[in-house]
Formats: sequence, C-alpha cells, structure tokens
Amino acid sequence: MPKEIIYKKIHIRHNESAFDRESSVLTLFDLDNTLLAGDSDHAFGDYLAAQGWVDAVEHTARNDAFYADYCRGELDIRAYSEFVLGSLKGRDTLTLSRLQQDYLNEVIRPMILPAGQKLLAEHRARGDRIVIVTATNRFITGPIAHAMGVDDLLATEGEIIDGRYTGRMVGIPCYREGKVLRVEAWLKSQGLDRHPSRFYSDSHNDLPLLEWVDEPVVVDADERLTQYAAERGWMQISLR
Repeated sequence: MPKEIIYKKIHIRHNESAFDRESSVLTLFDLDNTLLAGDSDHAFGDYLAAQGWVDAVEHTARNDAFYADYCRGELDIRAYSEFVLGSLKGRDTLTLSRLQQDYLNEVIRPMILPAGQKLLAEHRARGDRIVIVTATNRFITGPIAHAMGVDDLLATEGEIIDGRYTGRMVGIPCYREGKVLRVEAWLKSQGLDRHPSRFYSDSHNDLPLLEWVDEPVVVDADERLTQYAAERGWMQISLR
C-alpha cells in the first residue's frame, strides 16, 4: 500500500515566481521504477529480442550488462543509448510507429502504477507543472508520457536525419548531472523560475537532481538511495 504523502509548504527563494500561484510547484518525476513498475529501457531490449527484431542472444547479453552497469552507477550512457538507438537505425516511420504502439500496449501499460497515476492526478489538481525527466530515450518514453497525460518530457535524444534514426545520440544525455543541465535549460526555454521544486525518483543515479530541488522525494528506492535519504531525512514513499 502506498504510504500517505504529506506535502510540505516549500519556501520560495525569490521575490517573484514565474508559476501561476504560490502553491504551484515544479514537480519532476523519474519514470523507470518510479512511475513504472519496471525499467522501460531494459524491457525494450527484451521486447526486441522476443520479437526477433535483433539477435536475441547477443542483444540480451549486452542489454543485461548495461543494466548491471546502471544499477552499480557505472553506466556509459552514450554507449548504452547508441546500443538501443542502433536497433532503430534506418527503419521507416510506419514500422517504428507500430513498434512503439505495440510495445506500449503489450509491455508498458501493465507496468503503469495506479498509485503513480493517482499521484500525477493530485499534482495536476494542485496546479503543479509536471515534467517527466528520464535517461531513457524519447522514442521509448514519448508514447509513455502521452499515455500518462504528461505533456512535458525531458529524455535522452536520438539523432534523426531525413526522418530516420541514425543510431546516434544527440545533445546532453538526460542522466545523472545531465538531468540537472537539461532541467535548467528547459526552465530557461520556458521562461520559468526554478523555485519551488520537487523531484520523485527511485535511483541513486538521480542524486544530482534530488539534491538540486527544494524537496526530494524517494520512491521505492534502491539500497544506496534509501540509505542516503535516511541519513538526510528525505521523504520516502512507496507507489507499489
């Protein structure tokens, strides 16, 4: 059962805020293992293997190795992103669109946590600006954010030339310190002030952004983040 979530009033550090009213909060969500009961990036590799889209043995072995690196906090995000994006290289738009929808319906929808959806609804009702901030690439996460009713998504980006993926990553990866950089750039592009802010995440890889916001909220966290959060008195909740 999810723990009761108690929202603390967050102090606004500037004289004026770009948010509509004082109670409005920039509310950031990690996606994998936070709003989802699983990792959409790793599961995508398993799905491609099961569908015969890639060599099942080789792809699964590499996918599992990258995921182990992620769990240890040692992931080479560029190498991993280009491993995933490489499976999309040169494919036509219609084929990729079908792949996205099939993956969303068959794999992702059962992962969507009802308590997470309820939490999103509560923040919408409060007038908060909701943004999903995820290391997983936009090809995978765009349809997921849309299915969850979240318009603002910051994700790792794949290069597209002439309407086709090249297999390369572009821009700042939305991972670790990169999440902070991407959020700051997004705020600037939106003409928004940073404060007040809150971030929900399960992973120690998100410590840079958790420390950046006014109110970090730890969700069904890994062991390292759980310990770190306990030492600092951060709020810890469960959406499972």
